[in-house]
Amino acid sequence: MPDQKDNLIIFDTTLRDGEQSPGVTLNTEEKIQIARQLSRLGVNVLEAGFPVASPGDFNAVQRIAREVGPLMEGRTGEGRVNQEMVVCGLARCVPHDIQTAYDAVKDAPRHRIHVFLATSDIHLEFKLKISREQCLQRITEMVGFAKSLCSDIEFSPEDAGRSDPSFLCEALAVAIKAGATTLNIPDTVGYNTPQEYGALIKHLRENTEGAESVTFSTHCHNDLGLATANTLAGISNGARQVEVTINGIGERAGNTSLEEVVMNIHTHPHSYPVQHTINTRLFFSTSRMVEDLSGMAVQANKAIVGRNAFLHESGIHQDGVLKNKQTYEIIRPEDVGVITGNLALGKHSGRHAFKTKLEDLGYGGPALTDAQFQAAFAKFKDLADSKKSGVTDGDMHALVADVRSSTLAAGSSAPPTEDVEQRSTTSTDMPDDAHEPQPEPGVVRYTLKHLQVFTGLGITPTATVTLHDAVKGADVTDVALANNGPIEATFSAIQRIIGVDIQLLNFNVAATSEGQDTLGKVAVRIARASQEPAECSLAPSGSVPKFTGLATNVDIITASANAYISAVNRMTSHDEADNRASHKDRKVDI
Repeated sequence: MPDQKDNLIIFDTTLRDGEQSPGVTLNTEEKIQIARQLSRLGVNVLEAGFPVASPGDFNAVQRIAREVGPLMEGRTGEGRVNQEMVVCGLARCVPHDIQTAYDAVKDAPRHRIHVFLATSDIHLEFKLKISREQCLQRITEMVGFAKSLCSDIEFSPEDAGRSDPSFLCEALAVAIKAGATTLNIPDTVGYNTPQEYGALIKHLRENTEGAESVTFSTHCHNDLGLATANTLAGISNGARQVEVTINGIGERAGNTSLEEVVMNIHTHPHSYPVQHTINTRLFFSTSRMVEDLSGMAVQANKAIVGRNAFLHESGIHQDGVLKNKQTYEIIRPEDVGVITGNLALGKHSGRHAFKTKLEDLGYGGPALTDAQFQAAFAKFKDLADSKKSGVTDGDMHALVADVRSSTLAAGSSAPPTEDVEQRSTTSTDMPDDAHEPQPEPGVVRYTLKHLQVFTGLGITPTATVTLHDAVKGADVTDVALANNGPIEATFSAIQRIIGVDIQLLNFNVAATSEGQDTLGKVAVRIARASQEPAECSLAPSGSVPKFTGLATNVDIITASANAYISAVNRMTSHDEADNRASHKDRKVDI
């Protein structure tokens, strides 16, 4: 009889460490949408954020605890987790941080406080300016305080990969004695090799007093491209929790990719002493959701979820796959949610066929609200009428992304709680227009009503734009000229209407399928234009909020206008009540 395998705990930190990716700003509704999807995916623990960073961050974590924590959709049945997702809040070893984290997550049926403190000599001496003895004392006091509030406590020794192993064992033993139930071992700067990291996990498990009573966890960064390899080495040496993100997003070169770790275990069931409870068929749709809402594009050759992951260009490979897919495919595309049949829907397809196709692509059940489904179906019918070749799976993914982007651009539909309003915040100067009247909750402020563009060779591009302003209850029209094409003219006209100086940070156009009548998918990223001279430094790139917008249309100028307006609506809904801390202030290195 084969040995019983341990269940691997998947700790997802997409909404905390992943959101530290430069330029990523998610509003509360977007974080809740991603949290719901991660719950359906089967994630065991969700690190929802860093609650003390600001009232907006606290509100986002609290709403996830209340609205997503109790959900069981997709989590029951054979091979599934069969219990609610643990909602976790991060805290420094500071009483106010810990209390705030607990207050944010306490309403989830299962909740956790994650506390951290650096243990490497370089961090103790130069950053914290404390001795080893003071470090141990702080761990004892703060882990103990967290334990008095919550039974599930995780402790992370920051920069564990460069800490003295003997002192690290001592620090972890103190954390266990104070009440920690999970010990997370971060390779904070992505320095370790798989051999070193695996040996470290083994050493800590064998030499830390009380190690047998806790779960050891990995947390690896990808600075040397070894995050997944290091994580798997940790599992092989006794770690039973992995801290990961969708698409591997995160600070600098990113974090360990959730889908890569799970599919390694899925593909090599006899090589690892663990099993997972993740619904791998939701990987592709989850990856696209995170890509679209975060604005972090997935590279085409990304393992598991990249657009080229299951494409074969070589004639020899194509011949082999046609004869037997196993000749060159070690993973079945459908196992990660990639439908290779790509049967197109047409203008005669009805709601039932459309819904079935969405379910096949991973958008079934609660993935879309009824309003989003109806909006997506309306866009599908418009597209089907204009495309001779039919609506492809790529088109369907783009339509869902478009609908999500436009509906979530309205920002929070729930007012902040009294607890949030009373909490102190990291001071952030708000622009004067942040205090303007806002539209009703769940309603976008600006909607494109009319667009007319004149352009051509030897002609100065001109754009006339009409937007409906939900706050003023009126249509507003303006016109703009540009030297650099119709897109610039369109964006300039929109800026003139809203009266805000905007910096365009990124503009991307992609076709969702082949043919001249293909759907164009446009993604933009914007920020309020700085009033100060630009500095020759990368540091400011994450210090101000960035806003992503996405839209689709067979006319790429119309798609560009709608994507820009979607980003503008995100910016205007980023009001004081839902004000997130700046990227700089919520940044935490673990």
